[in-house]
Amino acid sequence: MLANLIYEYGEERFSRKIAKNICEYRKQKPLETTKELVEIIEKSIPKSKQKDGHPAKRTFQAIRIEVNDEIKPLFNTVKDCIDVLKPEGRLCIITFHSLEDRAVKNAYIEASGKCTCPKDLPYCVCGAKSLGKIITKKPIIATEKEREENSRSKSAKLRIFEKKWEKKKFKRKNKGRRFYSLCQEIDMNTLLVQEK
Repeated sequence: MLANLIYEYGEERFSRKIAKNICEYRKQKPLETTKELVEIIEKSIPKSKQKDGHPAKRTFQAIRIEVNDEIKPLFNTVKDCIDVLKPEGRLCIITFHSLEDRAVKNAYIEASGKCTCPKDLPYCVCGAKSLGKIITKKPIIATEKEREENSRSKSAKLRIFEKKWEKKKFKRKNKGRRFYSLCQEIDMNTLLVQEK
């Protein structure tokens, strides 16, 4: 479970080795400081792979996301925002992290009514209901010029969702009466034919 958490939220390739080394360390004594955790992580990742920033940053990120429960509320908030959009209204979200972007993307896909039924079924039975459409199939990213002017825009991704127009169904008045009078006419015609 710890390895999955570090891999999913930290996107750490060496998550299994880190988790294994943490468990082995805890058998001897409990972890008490962040320095101890950093030392375990540094031993778990090969020196040749420790070039991209501090080796412990991804593991600490994963722990922070899990403890603060950062991803699930974002997913639910996106779905709630789509629910309150007016017809043809658009929801535009900029994310600065791949996990946030994935949560927004998944919320948009669910809101667009993606069928979860097996492909071999002839028709949908999962009851997927479309609330609209995803305007940006791929996220919009900053241009080269924007990246040069603003270094923070390098990781920014924009995704847009548009709520569909709800067609109102108008009920016909006196529909039942017309049907009833039509039936009466048919009955009268059959009676006349029988009498002849």
